[in-house]
Amino acid sequence: MNRILVSESLAEEGLAILRERVEVDARAGLSREELVAAIADCQGLIVRSGTRVDRELIEAGPRLRVIGRAGAGVDNIDLDAASEHGIIVLNAAGGNTVSAAELTIALLLSLSRHLSEANASLKAGEWNRSAFVGAELRGKTAGIVGLGLVGAAVARRLQAMEMRTIAFDPFVSEERARSVGAELVQLPELLARSDVVTLHSSASPDARPLIGPTEFAAMKPGALLVNTARGRLIDESALMQALESERLGGAALDVFAEEPAHGNPLVAHPRVLATPHLGASTQEAQERVAVDIATETLKVLRGQPSQAAVNAPLIDPESLEAVGPYLSVAEMCGRLATQLASGQWRDIVIHYRGEIANHDVTPLKASVVAGLLAPISDEHVNLVNINNVIAHRGWRISERKTQDAEPYTSTITVELRTSAGATSLMGTLEHGRASVVEINGFYVHISGARFGSGRAPDHLHLLVLRNEDRPGRIGEVGMALGRLDVNIAAMDVGFSANDPSEMSLMALTISRALSVEEVGVINAIDGVEDVSQAQM
Repeated sequence: MNRILVSESLAEEGLAILRERVEVDARAGLSREELVAAIADCQGLIVRSGTRVDRELIEAGPRLRVIGRAGAGVDNIDLDAASEHGIIVLNAAGGNTVSAAELTIALLLSLSRHLSEANASLKAGEWNRSAFVGAELRGKTAGIVGLGLVGAAVARRLQAMEMRTIAFDPFVSEERARSVGAELVQLPELLARSDVVTLHSSASPDARPLIGPTEFAAMKPGALLVNTARGRLIDESALMQALESERLGGAALDVFAEEPAHGNPLVAHPRVLATPHLGASTQEAQERVAVDIATETLKVLRGQPSQAAVNAPLIDPESLEAVGPYLSVAEMCGRLATQLASGQWRDIVIHYRGEIANHDVTPLKASVVAGLLAPISDEHVNLVNINNVIAHRGWRISERKTQDAEPYTSTITVELRTSAGATSLMGTLEHGRASVVEINGFYVHISGARFGSGRAPDHLHLLVLRNEDRPGRIGEVGMALGRLDVNIAAMDVGFSANDPSEMSLMALTISRALSVEEVGVINAIDGVEDVSQAQM
């Protein structure tokens, strides 16, 4: 019988499902040494956020086939090590959607009616009704930043409260927004129009806060801010200044940049309603997560596909031989397309040329989608959940196949069409290394990760710009970067066979990302335009 180790607390409803089919070893609070010893004979491991599932632990379980995370994030699991060992990693991403959405509504209502302060006042023996005059939400405008699962659920609930809902999310379609009753707008317009701003976006560890001094200054005076998503989305010092200046009417925070938020001055601020990361802390969410992860874990052990898988399942040998080497090409083109494009997303076209066009390209499509999402979301894409991810985002993806890829054996082109135009990248495999060979019709040569070695190092950054094809432009850009103390690792200047204008495209691999001000310095060079950058 298969054996599953459950190393942290799991609702009894989930444990009961497991015990019907497998042997369950449920032991919370194991030491590291005990955990390593216990995993040796297990086919499955179920954890929450407190267990560090690193390469050492994975390699201590030679019989492991599946790792389940009873929750949404998988930051505590080494996905690369798991994939290398053929282990499928699962999560329960949607289990807390309703709970997080309802908490958002609860915080908003409490903030607008001063319920926390009124409760504290009454418990202190006071009866001061006039001190807690609130405001109705009906007829007000709510701005939703991020229309993912939770953001969409919040939008539907705000509709029931008769609020006008607008949303900012460049990575969903207008049809998707309309389906939840929201109007898509750009972030500055959302901030200027909203009486309430609620955040439901992801945030990468090294990204700048989405809401900083400029954004607070653009918000409607007296607006309310709610954050149940990620603490890093907000510049907390700028939030404190906005509250002190009374630019904001108040803020409700369930998440903080550093947790636990002991000593955070925002917690004690009189116009801040603070809770200790309670988004998933409901009995129903805990039960749902436990049931979901138990059910999906058993599916994997039975050899069935799971919609909860966050790393790609193994590809059969025949397909792997043909398209496997090009997975890194597809991911690289998607990743760069997201970062180089601007405007509201509309359509995505994937064009497969050459030898790969004779095979099932579904794994390549999954890698393109994974690349498109990587810079903007912590969602994971694989062969079994790709259609759900695409439908959830409201993306329109079309695919084309062409037999001829001259002068290459095979190429993949990703074209991302937005309200601002189209951004396209063509990639191929050269000497075992994923390479971009065309950007928006301009011939270039940008090398990424070697096949089988994973992603390129995080310190590689790409700077792309168009420049007039006349002497001195390359030197001007190089000198400007030198003055900014930025090293150039590689440079390529390409021309377009289809563009009769006297413009070239310059692609530089540089040592670090440029700030907004530094991008402006490059863009100000005579004959230079359309400066953008990406992390490879």
